[in-house]
Amino acid sequence: MTAPVVGVLALQGASAEHLRSLELLGIRGVPVRTPGDLDDVDALILPGGESTTMSMLLSSSGTRGPIGDLIASGCPVMGTCAGMILLADAVLDGRPDQESFGAIDLTVRRNAFGRQVASFEADLEVAGLSDPFRAVFIRAPGVEAVGDDVEVLARVDVGGHRSVPVMCRSGAVLVSSFHPELTDDLRIHQLFMDLVAG
Repeated sequence: MTAPVVGVLALQGASAEHLRSLELLGIRGVPVRTPGDLDDVDALILPGGESTTMSMLLSSSGTRGPIGDLIASGCPVMGTCAGMILLADAVLDGRPDQESFGAIDLTVRRNAFGRQVASFEADLEVAGLSDPFRAVFIRAPGVEAVGDDVEVLARVDVGGHRSVPVMCRSGAVLVSSFHPELTDDLRIHQLFMDLVAG
């Protein structure tokens, strides 16, 4: 069996950091900027960044349709922060013309925890990990509603009275509100690669 190739959407956002994480795991990652870059990928990562800008660039680059087809075919996909917004079924507070792939049955709110000045870190208990994961939240989305087929893998407490899902999985789709690519902890990427391996 050949080693999987993971495409990382590289139109805007933290693609270089995801590619570095994959390299440290010994996984071949390739930047995706054109439809042709998707030809040989076995899995896909949609990184953090600015979701409305990424949405527009998906259309102008011609990658939106091919990525949608790839996801619909069952290709494993991970979305972090803006990538979670792009994969969610419904987005609150997004631009009216903003399109998402509807790959996971979630309703998410953009900037759910406040603007960039309200960025924070938190130790999360993540299903499948034995020790807490130090998560970096930057203008992060929050999950407002979860579909029946979605497993919540991690939550963060907000103000001591509300627990917000921040990492979820459904089938071959894994999403997080936070940026695992901005840490040296590779366990979230390894969870995704375990999902890719089936």
